[in-house]
Amino acid sequence: MWIQLPDKVHKIIDTLETAGYEAYAVGGCVRDSILGRDPDDWDITTSAKPEEIKNLFPRTVDTGIKHGTVTVLFSRESFEVTTYRIDGDYEDGRHPNEVTFTANLREDLRRRDFTINAMAYNDRSGLIDIFEGVTDIKNQVIRCVGNAEERFGEDALRMLRAVRFSAQLGYKIDEATRKAIQKLSPNLQKISAERIQIELVKLVTSPHPDYLRTAYETGITAQILPEFDLCMKTPQRHKHHCYDVGEHILHSMTAVEPDKVLRLGMLFHDIGKPQTLTVDADGTTHNKRHPYEGEKITRKVMHRLKFDNDTINKVTKLVLYHDYDIMPTEAGVRRAINRMGEDIFCMIFAVRRADISAQSSYMREEKLAKAAYIEELYKKILSRQDAVTLKDLAISGKDLIAEGIQPGKRIGEILAALLEKVLEDPGLNTREILLKLSKEL
Repeated sequence: MWIQLPDKVHKIIDTLETAGYEAYAVGGCVRDSILGRDPDDWDITTSAKPEEIKNLFPRTVDTGIKHGTVTVLFSRESFEVTTYRIDGDYEDGRHPNEVTFTANLREDLRRRDFTINAMAYNDRSGLIDIFEGVTDIKNQVIRCVGNAEERFGEDALRMLRAVRFSAQLGYKIDEATRKAIQKLSPNLQKISAERIQIELVKLVTSPHPDYLRTAYETGITAQILPEFDLCMKTPQRHKHHCYDVGEHILHSMTAVEPDKVLRLGMLFHDIGKPQTLTVDADGTTHNKRHPYEGEKITRKVMHRLKFDNDTINKVTKLVLYHDYDIMPTEAGVRRAINRMGEDIFCMIFAVRRADISAQSSYMREEKLAKAAYIEELYKKILSRQDAVTLKDLAISGKDLIAEGIQPGKRIGEILAALLEKVLEDPGLNTREILLKLSKEL
């Protein structure tokens, strides 16, 4: 099997081989090349030790020198070059206590997580596939290298990575690997929130975000997202629904584009339903005010998982407003934009369509038609550049002060009252009319 290596990767490998060392492209870049994908980055493994690597290249950075990794710089590109190594014991479930450099490529490959990530390549030797990664690619299987319990004992995050790779590639998880996850999933408690967040985002933005179901079935979400487990156990016996809450969430995620904020919005949009569940005498379920409860839960979870504030604010607003009843009039749409903020309002339609698609067929066409009509109203408002916020008004506080109104709280009250009138009738948004109305106020 032949792989097209980038010129700079060729140069690094050639430099190392000319100096008498072995060197290969390794890991995800080899996997992606076999799959016909463009790798995000190219990692290189070599028999040369870190100091020997540094001596061969003019520009390097000691990014992980303790574990044998040197970053080689070529103009604006960087490549991680790592010495073959054998890892010691992993007492903390993440880091080896020590690493031992080795001259044996097999020893280096056998410490890696999954067979599809344990292949190496150079033009001289071709593909090195000791653990049958190509076979697993053909069979569409995620399988640990060697003993699955040992691999997960070395780094517990690999359990979540197994589900993530499964979701990204559409592969099933090997049965022995799956059983090991079920047994060892509590070890995810040892993993930092930041690392879990990165893998979770990759999973939910993958082609198969509903594979989060596998994380639930293997006990992973019980450790990292127990709020979702509650949803998987919460029924929805109502004419508007055909799935329990958790399954509804999974189906809704697949119905929205793979944007981080939108996918997370769908993951959390009904997260407040278990806490707001009520059941009528006839068994019909309700979840009144679940968006408000969901917003609070989402904010708590996202802080726990160390998301950045911008993502938290956007996702929590989507959760809060996903079910907001927008009046299907131009004035109603302008008020909704003012309430939500335009950055959120423009995403609401994707959220609504995804939510509706994961509900029952009851009134589905009517719901979609209403959402489409409101979106058309929004486009008209956008094209006319109607005022929807205080900063869009034709006058400001300075204009009111110039008219003799004393600075202070009253200025804000007048501007708010003027905006209310303009939201109802955008034709009022002229300096002359607003100054006249301000005097009446």
